[in-house]
Amino acid sequence: MGACCSTGERPHGFFMAEEGQKGKENRAEKGSDHHIQNAENSGVRVRFEGSSRFTSMFSQQGRKGINQDAMTVWENFNGEKDMHFCAVFDGHGPVGHRVAQQVRDMLPSKLCSIFKQYSQVNGTNFKTEADEKTKENYENADCEDGHKNPFFSSWKNILIKSFEKVDEDLCDDVALDSYCSGSTTVAVLKQGDHLVIANLGDSRAVLCTRDDTNQLVSVQLTVDLKPNLPNEAERIKNCEGRVFAMEEEPEVFRIWMPEDDCPGLAMARAFGDFCLKDFGLISTPVVSYKKLTDKDEFVVLATDGIWDVLSNEDVITIVASARKRSIAARLLVDCAVRAWRHKYPNSKVDDCAAICLFLKNKPSLTKSMSETSRFSNNYPEFHVSHQSKNLNTDDGLETVLNCEIASRPRVDNPTKISRSLSHGLTPQKPAKDVK
Repeated sequence: MGACCSTGERPHGFFMAEEGQKGKENRAEKGSDHHIQNAENSGVRVRFEGSSRFTSMFSQQGRKGINQDAMTVWENFNGEKDMHFCAVFDGHGPVGHRVAQQVRDMLPSKLCSIFKQYSQVNGTNFKTEADEKTKENYENADCEDGHKNPFFSSWKNILIKSFEKVDEDLCDDVALDSYCSGSTTVAVLKQGDHLVIANLGDSRAVLCTRDDTNQLVSVQLTVDLKPNLPNEAERIKNCEGRVFAMEEEPEVFRIWMPEDDCPGLAMARAFGDFCLKDFGLISTPVVSYKKLTDKDEFVVLATDGIWDVLSNEDVITIVASARKRSIAARLLVDCAVRAWRHKYPNSKVDDCAAICLFLKNKPSLTKSMSETSRFSNNYPEFHVSHQSKNLNTDDGLETVLNCEIASRPRVDNPTKISRSLSHGLTPQKPAKDVK
C-alpha cells in the first residue's frame, strides 16, 4: 500500500487558527468562551480550546517534540440544541500531529453527513423514539440492546461508519504521508441523559459519579485497546501481524509487521498507520452506551499522557478540586505534568490533552478553603504553577520506527491522592435509579 494521509475536509463554515501558549493560558484562567460559529447550521459552536458553561479543555506539549494531541468540542451538535460532541485525538509517528488535526476536522462533519443520510433513509427521530422506549421498558440504566434503545443503535452505526469513512479518506489523500503515522481517538455524544462513547486506541473516557454513600467514585467508560488484549491479539495474529514487547520495555506490547521489526505500534486500533492495516490494525471503534442519572457529575476525556501517570480516582479528584470549571482541564494537565516529573524523572514528559464535560448546571465551587489550595498543600509534588511554559523541542514519535527506546523507572506504589477532596462538588442526596 502506498503513502496515505488525510483529506482537506474541514467543518463546513468554520476555521480557527492554532494560537500561542500565552493566549491559551489567559483563556484558561479567565474561563473564556472562545469559539467559532457554524455559518450553515445556526447555533452550533465549535471549540478547539478554552472553556464554556459545561466544558473545560486544555492541552500542553510534552518533551518528546511537537504537540501531537488535538481536541474539539461541538455544542448544539448536528443542530440539536442540547447535544454535545467532545473528542480528543492523540497523534503518533512522523506527521502524527497533522493526522490528529485532520481527523479532528473531518470526523464531526462526517458524522453530521452520515446522520443526514441515515435519517433520510430511515425517516426517524432518534431522540423521540429513544425517550418513548425509555418510558416503556428501560429497566436497565445501561441498556445496550439496540432494539430497546434506538438512540444508541442509530448513533452506534453512524459512528462506526463515520470512523471507517474518515480512515478511507485518509488513505485516499496523498497530500500527507500517514503510512507510518496515525491517531487514536476517544469521543462522546451527549444528549439529555444519553451518553454514547466511541473509542479507538488507548485514550480514555472516565465518568465521575456518586456511590450509595454520596462519595465521588470513578467509572471507566472505555477499555485501553492495547495489542495484547486477547481479542485484539487474536485478530492481529490472524492477519499475520506480530504482537510482542521489546526487552527494554517488557510491559509495552506492540504490533509489528510480519517480516520487519517496525513500526512497533503500541495500540491495536487507530486512524492511519496504513503500513499495518493489512496486518490486524483497524479503524473500527468500540461504541458503548451509558444512561446518565442524577448521581453523575462529569466525564473526563484524555490522552494517554494523563492516564500513564494518574489513576482514574486521581483524575476525578483533581477535576473535582478545581475552584471553577473553566480551569479544571488545565489543573488536570498541570498535575499530570508534575506527576511525570515526580514518578519518571528520567523520562520525557508526554503530550497531555483533556476535556471535562460537566453534566449539571450547578458549578463545582467550594465555600471555604479552596480545594485547589488544599490539594497543593497536601501534595506539593503536584503543585500547580501558572507560569508560562515554552517548550521547543524536536519532533518525537510514539512508535518504535526511527526512535530510541529507553527503559522507564517503574513505581510499584504510586502516590495516591486523598479522597478527602471528593466533596469538592456540591453534596447531593443519592438519586434513585431511573425506571
